[in-house]
Amino acid sequence: MNIQAPFGALHSNLPTRSNSVSCGEIFAIESQNVSYSVKNEKGNLVPILRNCCLKIPSGQFWMLLGPNGCGKSTLLKILAGLLSPTDGFMYVRKPRSFVFQNPDHQVVMPTVEADVAFGLGRFNLTNDETKLRVAKALTAVGMYDYLQRPVQTLSGGQKQRVAIAGALVEECKVLLLDELTTFLDESDQFGVIKAVKNTLSSSEDVTALWVTHRLEELEYADGAVYMEDGRVVMHGEASAIMDSIESRKASYNSTINS
Repeated sequence: MNIQAPFGALHSNLPTRSNSVSCGEIFAIESQNVSYSVKNEKGNLVPILRNCCLKIPSGQFWMLLGPNGCGKSTLLKILAGLLSPTDGFMYVRKPRSFVFQNPDHQVVMPTVEADVAFGLGRFNLTNDETKLRVAKALTAVGMYDYLQRPVQTLSGGQKQRVAIAGALVEECKVLLLDELTTFLDESDQFGVIKAVKNTLSSSEDVTALWVTHRLEELEYADGAVYMEDGRVVMHGEASAIMDSIESRKASYNSTINS
């Protein structure tokens, strides 16, 4: 799937590592000085990302957050291969899967089983192999009991979990998740987070990077990346980044109230 940037994004061929990665690979995701620009209507370059650097350890659940418009979703799409950066180096362990913010853009078949199995058509699997993979993926996200349910009867959070199962069924190594809880209520929000956590707990071979604007979700992450104005400004333990953000908010509130 190709996502087109407005007014024509600049593209370049970047150096990449070999896609053959051992299970002992330290980092599942890595970017060094990744930048991304688009041309506006006047033909001038507008920078969206500026020299973004990050490293996500294999087998961990990390979150990418920052204010609206800071470039976090753009960076995620670059890591997914949906956009091409204009400069820098990046590596993402393959196979990788991108899960959209709106599950209706990804969950398209009439039943849960059919939707999760949809992407397996190109793998030349037997019927039994397909059923086994689908069952395993749905169990990982807590949706196996909904195997025969019509998709249109599911809640938004349940659809997101089915979309995640659709990525897992193809045995992806990296999950790239774009603000999955934006339109969900609290129950569905934490149901989807739990599904991702359970997925990683059941397989040390899967890494997840989750874009969010909700600070409270950080407590479920192993680590976090914080962005502002197209740059990565903090990178490390989730608790340390949460403390730093809270401190900055308190300082700002104190300044405007003084």
